Formats: sequence, C-alpha cells, structure tokens
Amino acid sequence: MIVTTAQLFKIAYGKYAIGAYNINNAEQAMGLFKGCLASQAPCIIQISKGARKYTDKRMLEAIIRSAGEIFPEAIFAVHLDHGDEETCYDCIDSGFYSSVMIDASHNPFDENVAITKRVVDRAHAKGISVEAELGMLGGVEEDIKVEEGNACLTDPAEAERFVKQTGCDSLACAIGTSHGAFKFKGRQSLHFDVLTKIKSRLPGFPLVMHGSSSVPKEEVDRINAAGGKIAGSMGVDPNEYLPAAKLGVTKVNIDTDGRLVWTRVHREFFRDKPAEFDFRPPGKIFIEEYAKFIASRSQLLGSAGQLSAVRAALPVPSQDISRRAYYLWEQAGRPTGRDTELWLQAEAQARPSLDKETCKGQAIEKRPSPPKRH
Repeated sequence: MIVTTAQLFKIAYGKYAIGAYNINNAEQAMGLFKGCLASQAPCIIQISKGARKYTDKRMLEAIIRSAGEIFPEAIFAVHLDHGDEETCYDCIDSGFYSSVMIDASHNPFDENVAITKRVVDRAHAKGISVEAELGMLGGVEEDIKVEEGNACLTDPAEAERFVKQTGCDSLACAIGTSHGAFKFKGRQSLHFDVLTKIKSRLPGFPLVMHGSSSVPKEEVDRINAAGGKIAGSMGVDPNEYLPAAKLGVTKVNIDTDGRLVWTRVHREFFRDKPAEFDFRPPGKIFIEEYAKFIASRSQLLGSAGQLSAVRAALPVPSQDISRRAYYLWEQAGRPTGRDTELWLQAEAQARPSLDKETCKGQAIEKRPSPPKRH
C-alpha cells in the first residue's frame, strides 16, 4: 500500500528511522519488498533522475505498482531522490509520487530558498511532501561530484531560517555523511553535536540523512576476491542510525550498499560458473541476498517489527480519498466529528473523477478544506 511520506514521518518521528532505498530494476524491487516484509518494516522507495533515464520512468513506476500488488501487506512511500526543479514538477504532475526532493543545495542560500519555495508551493497544492537539502555532502551522487574540501556541514541557524522561509516538509542535513563508497578516511562518526543543535531549533521536524550506506568490509572483500578493484572504501557506522533517529532523523538513504550486494553476487556467480550466460540464476540469488540485507538494515534503523503499528496508526480514510485531501486533513490536526466524516465522504465520492488526473486538473484545488479541529 502506497502511503504519503508525511504519514510515515509522523508515525516514526523520534522513535525510529525509515529506510529509503533506491531501485533501478525489478530484482531490486523484489528484494526490497521481501526484506521489508521479512522484517515487518515500512520503507520509502526512491527513484533518482538517473534511474528514471536508465530504462524509462514509466517502467519503474509499473514495477513498483506491480510489487505493491504482489505484496499487498507492504506499506511504503514513493519518493523522487535528488531532483532538479523540472524533474520535481514532472513527478508532482504524475500523481504517482508520495514526495519529491528538490536538491538546490549547490546554489547560494537565497537561491536555494527561492527554488525550494517554488517546488513546495506546487507540491503542496497536490498534497505532496517536499524534502530539501541544506549543506553540502562530499562524494559522488550520479552526475554531481563534490570534493571533500568543498563539503560543508549544515549550519543549525541557517536550517531554521531555511525551513521557515521555504515551508519544506523535511530537510536533508550534512552531518558528516558522504555519497558513494568512499566516504571517510579513517574512523569518523556522525556529527551528533550538529544534529542536536538542529533538532533544538526545529523540534518535531523530520530530518534526513543522505549518503548513509555502511559499505560493509565483507562485501568489498568478497567483490575484490572475485576480481573487483574497490580500494579505500569506508562507510557510515550503521550502529549510529538509531541514535540519529532519536534526534529527529526520520529518513535514512541507503543506496551504495545495495549496489555492492548486486556486484558481489554477480561477480561470484560468474567466477564460479564461467560457462553460464543466463542472468536469471544470479538474479534470483541477488533478490534473496538483497532481502536479507534490507531486513538487517530494518533492525539497525529500529523500523523492524513496526509494520502492524504503522498500519494501525494509518487513518482508514487515507485509502479512499485523494492525497491532497489527506494532506489537508493532516494540516488541520486530524479533526474528528460528524462534519469531518461528511467532508471525507465527499472526498471519497469525488476520487474516481480526480484520482488519475488529480495532479492535472484544478478541481481538487477548488474543493473545500476539512473542518478545523476544536
């Protein structure tokens, strides 16, 4: 079941973090869903600009929809990872995404604010959440490379100003992580001092950790033993996920680790079976290995075993009304009572004509808001 990212954040905040995993193909999707169900954890499925170009954005959306039907008990949100303004608008208008990330962090502060505010205004009109980024992570994220000397931690005072000026729903902070497999030189911990200061200025506000793969040494060693040449890799200590979650980190992005699992499985398979050319056998192995990896990360994030609680916390109307209606109901403080019931019923009846075209027509924006909570 696809839910809004805002729903997951509201339920998880301060208790555990939601794992956010990038997918590019069917094997990753199958492993992700299997791993989440094995660990009984919700998740966020991320689609990057690069993934949308790899095959076709419609292919990935179809894979996710199909996975949702194959695993109906799964609870997940769908998120655009590291989008530019144009890609954000395309995802908002598609009606498929639960949330989008606008990454204008490489621009000066005021320009970052202006771009993010435009995306927020467009997304909120359709009931979609927006993640923004402030500060600059080092490493390589698809077509963006930031040298270590240019990386900078998020300034807590700027974070407070940024959120107030943009109205974004979550903020990716630079607190010592880095994109890719070569994050650190030697032992380095997250900057919990910076995180604590940000939380004190933005209490209750969801924070996001990018570049959070742990780059397991065992995976790297096995890859290299099978012919790989990965040297000097270093990742985030996964035992720091949960302490960060207690300080407001509600979403943890993990991508590189999944690529390492894929590489290890395929290198070992074709090393051991050099006459084999059918890609399905290693694909099946990868699905199971990736599922095990996802389940292990759910434990470290604290999200394992939370699926029943998440399902119980989700309001029944959320399955029957438009995303914007749910968003308005959330913003109004989840009011109850007869007036609210009538409003929700009206939204549910309007859904058939508004669902697939929700983000293309103005009808939804002209509908009344829910009653205010008394």
